[in-house]
Amino acid sequence: MPRGIRVITGVTVAALALMFGSLAVGSAAARDGLRVIGRDAGPQVLATAGLYFGLSDMDAQIADALLMGQEYGKERQQALARYEQRRSEANDALMKAFELSGDDPAERKTVQSVLDGLGRYERLVGQALLLDSQARHPAGAPSDKVVAVYRQATDLMRLVLLPQAYNLTLESGTIVRRTYDEKSVTVPALRGVVIVTGLVALACLVWLQVYLARRFRRVFGLALLAATLVTALALVAGASVLAQDERDLRAAKSQGFDPVLNVARARAISNSMQGDQSRYVLDKVRADTYEHTYLDKAMTVFYLPAGNLDAYHAKVAGTGDGYLGLMGNRLDGPDGERALAAYQAFQRADTGFRSLAASGRADEAVAARLGPVRQAFDAYDDALVTLSRGHELAFDRKIDDGEQALDDLWRLAPFAIGGIALLVLAGVWPRLKEYR
Repeated sequence: MPRGIRVITGVTVAALALMFGSLAVGSAAARDGLRVIGRDAGPQVLATAGLYFGLSDMDAQIADALLMGQEYGKERQQALARYEQRRSEANDALMKAFELSGDDPAERKTVQSVLDGLGRYERLVGQALLLDSQARHPAGAPSDKVVAVYRQATDLMRLVLLPQAYNLTLESGTIVRRTYDEKSVTVPALRGVVIVTGLVALACLVWLQVYLARRFRRVFGLALLAATLVTALALVAGASVLAQDERDLRAAKSQGFDPVLNVARARAISNSMQGDQSRYVLDKVRADTYEHTYLDKAMTVFYLPAGNLDAYHAKVAGTGDGYLGLMGNRLDGPDGERALAAYQAFQRADTGFRSLAASGRADEAVAARLGPVRQAFDAYDDALVTLSRGHELAFDRKIDDGEQALDDLWRLAPFAIGGIALLVLAGVWPRLKEYR
C-alpha cells in the first residue's frame, strides 16, 4: 500500500511539473514575441521608416530653398533650418538602426552605405546652395549650373538612399512578420499543452484523494482538496494569461504595428511627392518626369485607377470611397476621415498649382507652391501624424498589457508551486507515517 501511495503521488507531482513547465515555456514564447515586436525589431522598423521620411524631407527642403531664390529670404532660412533638423534626425535614426541591427552584417552594411551616401549628398547640396547664393536669382528656377548639381544630389537621394532606407524597413519588417507568424502558432499550441497537462494533474489529485479515502476509510483530506483548488486556479490563470497574450500580440500587430508602419510609409512617400512639386518647377528639363513620379507616389498612398494626373485629380475630387493603396484601409473613424479630407484638399491645391505652371505664370506657380499648396500639405501631414499617434498608443498599450499580465502571473506562480507542493506533502505524509 505505501508503494501505491508513492506511485500515485509521483505521477501527480510529475503531472504538476509538466503543467508548470509547459506554462513556463508558453510564457517565455509569448514574452519573446512581445519583446521582438514591441521592444526590438518593431521599433527598428519604425525608426527606419522615420529615416525614409527624414531623408525625403531633406531633399524636399533643398528643392524649396533653391526655388525661393532671394525673394523669400525668411522662408528660405526656415527651409534650410528644417533641412538641418531633418539631417540631424536622419543621423539619429541611422545610429539607432545600427544599434538595433545587432550582429546582422547585411543590415550593418546597409546602414553604413546610407551614411556614406548621405555624406556625398550633403556635399552636393552644399555646392548647389553655394552656387545658388552667388547667383542671387529671383524666385523660380535657378541657373542651369545649380540645377545640374542639384540633379546629381536628388538622383543620389531618390535612386540610392531612399531605396536603401526602404530596404532597412523591409528587412526589419520581415523579422516582425516571421516572429508573429511563429508565436501565433506556438503560443496557442503551448496553451493547449498547459490545459491538457493541467487537467491530467487535476485528475491525478482527484485519483490520489479517492485512493486515500478508500484505503483508509476516511473523508477527503483538506490539504489535498486545497491543493486541487490551487491547481485549478493556477491552470485557469495560466491559460487565461496565455490567451490574453495571444490576443495582445495579435492586436499589437494588426491594430498597432501594421497601421503605424503603413501611415509612416504613406507620410514619407507623401513628403517626397510634395517635393516633386518644387522639382517640377525647379528643373524644366525633367518636369514631365517629376509629374509622373508625383502620380506614381500619389497612387501608392491613395490608389484610384487613373491614366494620368488630371484623371487622378478628377477621381480624388469626385469620390469619398473606393481607395486602395497604403491608406486604403486606414480611413475609418474621425482621424481617417480627416486625413482623407486633408488629402483631397492637397490635391485640389496641386491642381491649381499645375494650372498656373502650365499657363506660363511661373511666378504665380511658385507663390502657390510655397503658399497654399504647402499649407494644404502641412494640414494633410498633421492629419497623418494624428492618425499614427492613435495607432501608436494602441500598440504600446497592447505590448504593456501583455508584459504586465506575464509579470503578474510569475509573481504569483512560485507561491502557487510551493503551496501545492506543501499541500500534497501534508495530505500524503500522515498516511505514509501510519505504516511505520
